[in-house]
Amino acid sequence: MSKTGASDNVRQFTVGADDDGVRLDRWFKRHLPQVGFATVSRWARTGQIRVDGKRADVDFRLAAGQLLRVPPGGDPKAAGPAPRRPLTEEELELADSMVLTQDRAAIVLNKPPGLATQGGKGMTSHVDGLLDAYAAEGPRPRLVHRLDKDTSGVLLIARTPGSAAFFSKRFSGRTARKIYWALVTGVPSIEDGMIELPISKQPGTGGEKMHVDMEGGQPARTRYRVIDRAGNRACWVELHPLTGRTHQLRVHMAAIGHPIVGDGKYGGQDAFLSGSISRKMHLHARRLIIDHPDGAPLDVTAPLPEHFAMGMEQLGFEEADGADIPEPRAEDTREDKKRLAKAHAKQFRKERRGERRSRGGDAPGRPAPAGGRTRNSTGSATTARSAPSKAGTGRPNTAKPGAGKSNAGKPNAGKPTTGKPGGAKFGAGKPSADKARSGPSRPSTGKPAGGSGKPGGKPPAPRGKR
Repeated sequence: MSKTGASDNVRQFTVGADDDGVRLDRWFKRHLPQVGFATVSRWARTGQIRVDGKRADVDFRLAAGQLLRVPPGGDPKAAGPAPRRPLTEEELELADSMVLTQDRAAIVLNKPPGLATQGGKGMTSHVDGLLDAYAAEGPRPRLVHRLDKDTSGVLLIARTPGSAAFFSKRFSGRTARKIYWALVTGVPSIEDGMIELPISKQPGTGGEKMHVDMEGGQPARTRYRVIDRAGNRACWVELHPLTGRTHQLRVHMAAIGHPIVGDGKYGGQDAFLSGSISRKMHLHARRLIIDHPDGAPLDVTAPLPEHFAMGMEQLGFEEADGADIPEPRAEDTREDKKRLAKAHAKQFRKERRGERRSRGGDAPGRPAPAGGRTRNSTGSATTARSAPSKAGTGRPNTAKPGAGKSNAGKPNAGKPTTGKPGGAKFGAGKPSADKARSGPSRPSTGKPAGGSGKPGGKPPAPRGKR
């Protein structure tokens, strides 16, 4: 952003590349934060704000290179950035040692285990508190994703607000590829598979622990691949999270019976190996592949921490065996993810609709609704036919026309009918009084019920009154 003019006069700003596509009100929040939204709205409504000489509303999207005219007021120097906390020599050295690569848009770090990404209760040292070390000039860098405190590996930092918005879209749109390495106890029976288990916060833990929740959990998908194994004791797996739930990889691996080595929070004592294997968690964000604002994708690999590398060596694993990563499957593309999500939602609605229809059908002595859909033991859908009414209740069967082929159990079963094949039609006219009675039916006169040969017609007139 370049500026001409003083704060007490009309000023002109040139929209920079990092502000390309940003809303007008967001531009003011970035560069003139002391000007409130109400003031910006009034300026836009009265035409005092101009973009390339034209009026613009607060929701107008700016483009790089456009000339923005701002009325007097709101000196950017008056507010300025918040004062930054001075960092110690140790903190500056730590911040410098974590850098893998950096450019005008991004800083890629190799976060060590035990260092939190963001501050919290009782946390004084975290990555967010070290970002001032990378902001000698210009805006303060921003976090765009997180790693657990005990997880090591690639962590992407956006250098500018524009690049932060760009990278955030890639993470939320699931176009960024994140590859994790982990050592887990035991060996999965399926060495290349997909885990699809919904996750939610575990009640009573204050949101500090997650668990598999089939009823109200958020969808979570993880693809895994066994790279090597140390007998049946442990194995080395490659993990690809296709969603970004909290503690997703840790919860999923523990749910299938193979917790990550050192993850006592979800694996308990089963997560620790005997011998000299470290008790630290062996989960490492190995590689990140993501689009870059300058065009060429950003592909960064983080070296293993010391305890992870020692564990690999003691179990006989060679780091070179995991150099190649498989291409994403067809179902992992964005279009197919949407298709799978729609299919999952449709199947879920069908199952719930079947539950509502058959809610009373499985109870003893109560028939399933005619024409409803139930699930058999194989999980396939079947169509339920009409069933007899409750014995002794006298209630007529509520099956739809043509729902059943047998007349057994109907109150007028003893009367001959002349309806079309496939069962008598119900509801064509008002039900007769005989249909509401329980007990044996009247003897048939040999004539069709209704006299006219049509179901639901008038009964024959009594003798002497014809």
